[in-house]
Amino acid sequence: MAGLHAAPLPAEALDLPAVDAGQDVQLRVPATSANLGPGFDSLGLALTLQDTVRVRTTTSGTTVVRATGEGVEGLPTDERHLVAKSLISTLHHAGRRAPGLELDTVNVIPHGRGMGSSAAAIVAGVLAANALLPAAEQFDAAHLLQWAASIEGHPDNVAPALQGSLAISWESGHAFHSTRVEVSPDIVPVLAVPDLALSTDSARALLPASVSHRSAAANAGRAALLVHALGSDPSLLFAATQDALHQDYRAQAMLPSATLLRSLRSAGFASTISGAGPSVLTLAVGETGALAAEEALRDLLGRGDTPGMWRIVRLAVQREGAKVGVHQG
Repeated sequence: MAGLHAAPLPAEALDLPAVDAGQDVQLRVPATSANLGPGFDSLGLALTLQDTVRVRTTTSGTTVVRATGEGVEGLPTDERHLVAKSLISTLHHAGRRAPGLELDTVNVIPHGRGMGSSAAAIVAGVLAANALLPAAEQFDAAHLLQWAASIEGHPDNVAPALQGSLAISWESGHAFHSTRVEVSPDIVPVLAVPDLALSTDSARALLPASVSHRSAAANAGRAALLVHALGSDPSLLFAATQDALHQDYRAQAMLPSATLLRSLRSAGFASTISGAGPSVLTLAVGETGALAAEEALRDLLGRGDTPGMWRIVRLAVQREGAKVGVHQG
């Protein structure tokens, strides 16, 4: 368990009316895999790996975070923690403050691996704040998506974390939008997760300012095909996950992942970089396909061509988005 540190609420918030002390909210937020190959900044899939958060409002005037699990070393234990920061900013957005906060987080989603850990933290904070507000002041789903995406900077991870399944997201003007698509029950996500972390900002910095019309057109067609393949015809997943927009540019930041990805695709697997990387996602079909993907990963990772320690994780598509429970008494 991380050490504890108490810090006061920001001075500028002290004149806002406080939400009630004594509230107790629990949340479960899923991991997500964005892009899925050609769906750069627009497609995201919710996965059955979930962080849990418990939030209690107190009269202490301080924020204390207790964190266990993945990636907690070095994380802030006060209002700078991303869950707490998102929660506090959402309350301020609503014209409210917390009289004091205690947060307990159990992190299951690996940090810096392209599996939406920051989006999960943001969604947890935003939804917790919304649950703490009086019912008449709570935001609707569209506003929650807009606010969470504005904190994250893009909607492709927060949307599936909020909605579950496959989310298609877009920006219109200064507003983010998303729609949910059901995914075929035959699809089995299998991930190879390295011990190497990669920041999304670092990966994004490698992208060019512009691409050719040919690359853009290729990705548009594959992204449209991918939505169909995920929803109705998984036999098209290999063709549908071909990317021409971002993965090659980012390869230099995660050469082991790029090597593994090329080997998997050469063997006919519908594999992509998960989010900004460095985890590698394979969209297998059925039990047979999942077993084949796992066997191929064990073989490829055992050859030593992809250095580092790797975990092979079989998951499922998370059909429902984040869950919020309010403890009574």
